[in-house]
Order: sequence, then C-alpha cells, then structure tokens
Amino acid sequence: MLRMMVVRFFTSLLVILGSLVLVFCIVYLLPGDPAMTILDPASATPEMIAELRHQLGVDRPFHIQFASYVTQMLQGDFGKSLINSEPVLPKILQHFPATLALTLASSVISATIGVLLGVLSAIHRNKAIDIAARIVGLFGISMPTFWSGILLILIFSIYLGWFPAMGSDGWQTLVLPALTLGIVGAGFIVRMVRNSMLEVINEQFIVTLRAKGISEKLVMYRHALRNALIPALTMIGVLMGEMMAGTVVIETVFSRQGIGRVISDALMAKDLPVVQGVVFFSAIVYVCINWLVDVSYSSIDPRVRRAQ
Repeated sequence: MLRMMVVRFFTSLLVILGSLVLVFCIVYLLPGDPAMTILDPASATPEMIAELRHQLGVDRPFHIQFASYVTQMLQGDFGKSLINSEPVLPKILQHFPATLALTLASSVISATIGVLLGVLSAIHRNKAIDIAARIVGLFGISMPTFWSGILLILIFSIYLGWFPAMGSDGWQTLVLPALTLGIVGAGFIVRMVRNSMLEVINEQFIVTLRAKGISEKLVMYRHALRNALIPALTMIGVLMGEMMAGTVVIETVFSRQGIGRVISDALMAKDLPVVQGVVFFSAIVYVCINWLVDVSYSSIDPRVRRAQ
C-alpha cells in the first residue's frame, strides 16, 4: 500500500509539472500584448509600452520567462492580475470553497443517482426500470449543461419558486447548480455501473455463491456491486475533475462566485496571469483527486492488496 502511494505521488508530481509547462506555453503563444491590456491603446506611447513590457518581464527570452515562472509557482507566487494588480493565489483561494462545494455536491448527486439506477437497471434487465434508467442516462449525457440549468431555473425557481435562481449564499443556492452538473455525471455513471454489473453477474464466482445458497440480495449488493464499483470509482474521479471544469458554465448561468466565474471574467478581460493561475491550480486539484481514487482501490478490490 505504501509503495503504491509513493509511486502514485511521484507520478502525480510529473503530471503537475507537465501541466505547468503546458499552461505556460499556451499562454506564451497566445496573440496579444499584456502591456496593452493594462495601458490605454489610445494614449500609450512606444516608450511607455516598452517600459511596462520590461517591468512585466515579457520582453525577455522564452527560457528566462519560463524559469522565472516555474520558480514563482514553486514558491506559491501565482503572479498578480493585470487588471487590478491583485495577487492571483489569494483570489483563487477566496473563491475556491464555493466551487469545491458545488463540485462535491454534484459528485454526491451523480454517484447516488448513477449507482442506484445502474444497479437496478442491471438487476432488472430489459424491464421497465431498466428502460427508465437508460433514458435518464441518455438525457444526462445528451443535454448541454447550460440548457438543463436554464430549464431547472424555469421549473424550480420561476414557476414553483422553490429555490433561488442566482447567488452563492446558503445551501438553497447550491441545489439547482449541483443538480444541473449532477445529472450529467449520473448519465455516465448509470451506463458504467450497469455494464459492470452485467459483466460481474455472469462471473464464475457469482455462480458459485448462488450455488452455496447465499441469498440473491447478498450476492448482488455485497459481492457483485463491490466488484462493479471499481470502474465506476474511476469514472467518479474523472467526473469530479470534469465537473470542476464545468463550473465555468454553471457559475455563469447561476451567477455564482467561484473559480469558474473568475477564469471566465479573466478570459473576457484577457487577464493572463489569472487564467494561468486558475488552470494550474485546477490541475493540482484534479491530480490530487485522481491520486486519492487510485489509493482507494486497495480498500475496495482485494486483488490490488494482494498485488502490493
């Protein structure tokens, strides 16, 4: 167990380093001049532009800029906003709890609905509940989040008045955004769990357990489900990262203050240090989530423990 955790940890560090290089290269190759984002193009003189470019360090060679960027990031300095000179990292940490709450709530909804419907769909194959579960899965996968979010606002906020349509204060404002993202994730998990359960049900050890006279419920929910959840656990870990990326749209639709809204506003204002900081911070969170998922395999699958 310890050896696997160490190996995964160093692998995760390599992924984070790769994301750091990728983020810097993408921003470096983008067209535009950061100095012109700060200065007024109508009144800026060539001398003012050159002086500001020197202060920002964008007039230096690529390798020097990259070395400086990596050094700053490793020291926890994500730079400053070009718009208001506000430090990027404190701004991210200020808005991250709202995004984290939305991601966790969406993941809980996805996992609960997806696993429940997936298991019922596999056990009652080709029956009414199976057809209904597959329709729910297809709806979740096919429906764009911005459209389903607007639809939920119309139904539960405008017509029924159950939940507020906008804001990020209190659990009531979290329900509709989390449900919007959760439905999407549930669609993928339903199909994954259903297919996994159908494969496990036909395994030889399930036939042996039934032959020993063990009750069908115990066979399904203790033995079959435990093995079927292994690929679903991977899917949940991946979906958490995708849900965090999906908050860019959801936080805009529901006017929530999170890092998705921060990067959306930064892209509109061409505030590149904020964009770099949010993308790199999100990459770190995504890698940490997948590291925890990998480590948790040993507690679910005994074959992983024996291999260690």
